[in-house]
Amino acid sequence: MFFSTSATSLLNAVSGFRSGSRSLTTSSVLWYPKLKSHSGTKKRWRSLPNGLFKRGKAGHSHLNTSKSPARKNRLSQTAYSEGRQTVNLKKLLPYG
Repeated sequence: MFFSTSATSLLNAVSGFRSGSRSLTTSSVLWYPKLKSHSGTKKRWRSLPNGLFKRGKAGHSHLNTSKSPARKNRLSQTAYSEGRQTVNLKKLLPYG
């Protein structure tokens, strides 16, 4: 043959031709591993359809007797991601 063995094996892998097996498409040969989501971020943030993320504020679940009602109301509200934080969250949660 006029190809070397490594060139032949590469040609066979890309073209999807292998003896004794089904033919493969080029998309199945060029695969990438799945990205992992950050576990702590998964527990604390939820993605929204507009691309932002929301989370609950910390400090609202216990030791509330010393906190004023206005402070407890502020802590019960939802916090949203903004600016560079949204870009970082999209990297930590690549699948939303």
